[in-house]
Amino acid sequence: MDISITPRENRNKTKVYYSLEWGKRHGQRTATGIYTYIKPKDQIQKNNNKEALAILNTKKSQMVLDLQAVANGHLPQHKIKKNFLDFYDDFIEKNKRDGNRSLECSLSAFKKFIAKDFGNFIAPIDITENFCERFRNHLLDSLNGETPADYFMRFKRVIKAAKKQGYFRENPAEEVKAKAHPSGIKEVLTTEEYKTLINAYCSNYEVKKAAIVSMYTGFRWCDIEPLQWKQIKESTIILKRQSKTGEPLEVPLHPVVKSIIGDKKKPEDLVFSLPTADGANGILKNWVRINAKINKHITWHCLRHSVSDILQDKGVDVATVAALLGQTTAKYILSTYKKRVKIRHTREAVTHLPA
Repeated sequence: MDISITPRENRNKTKVYYSLEWGKRHGQRTATGIYTYIKPKDQIQKNNNKEALAILNTKKSQMVLDLQAVANGHLPQHKIKKNFLDFYDDFIEKNKRDGNRSLECSLSAFKKFIAKDFGNFIAPIDITENFCERFRNHLLDSLNGETPADYFMRFKRVIKAAKKQGYFRENPAEEVKAKAHPSGIKEVLTTEEYKTLINAYCSNYEVKKAAIVSMYTGFRWCDIEPLQWKQIKESTIILKRQSKTGEPLEVPLHPVVKSIIGDKKKPEDLVFSLPTADGANGILKNWVRINAKINKHITWHCLRHSVSDILQDKGVDVATVAALLGQTTAKYILSTYKKRVKIRHTREAVTHLPA
């Protein structure tokens, strides 16, 4: 089967973009997203041109093999032509979980990445190993912390499922490792700051109540936002099955929590009437910094870390803390605690130097 490489200059005539064609009918041409510089200005652009052309020829050879597979009945034709975004959407619909939006967010990031070169249509044949590497790098360039790795792992999960259904002969993302930015140490509240914060005014009382519950349970936002009255028992709060352990989590009902949530309502009712996660974090930020005068960057997840640190400071063994927070192992909890203790001790140490 004859496949030709078709060049197309961009509007300002600085780059050439390449498509692969194997006919003149609809669906017989696909954009590769690969480009070369028309007049390379330096060695970096010259190297880009050399590598781009090598990748382009590899992609052409792969397409020849795929189209031959279609012709011989080894790969269904619709797997070549189908919009991969439709598969992605369908996969999310079948696998989404309450309180976890990582799959949806990974799709949003993927759509943003392909918009320039592919618009709202990308065929499985366009998704190569090099394409996956570029998507991984795009996530690293545009997102912070652990988020790039989280989104790329979700993308790899979708690709793996698509391969099982015949969309790929080989998994193009299998050898591409997810990467994250080195994460900073989250700030936490001390016991005294707990008291200061609880006694300070908050502009949204529902957010304040929910945050205080998290301060005494270590609940994440995805735990607290969907919490229903039927989960509140006489002496415990029962969370739904944890994704890491596969078991429900039973947390002791602290007297402060029991006092602040008030009287029970209908079993299916939500315990708190809360805004979005971003809205709640914005309210929490102002409550901490402006009203309580605590000069720390505290997010909802920092409340969970605060529970862990305060308990460990009081001598509670790390295995018990891990069990309380629903963690499968104590490794992460212990490592983050040690980092914060180290920072605290070094700050205290320098105060002993002469003034």
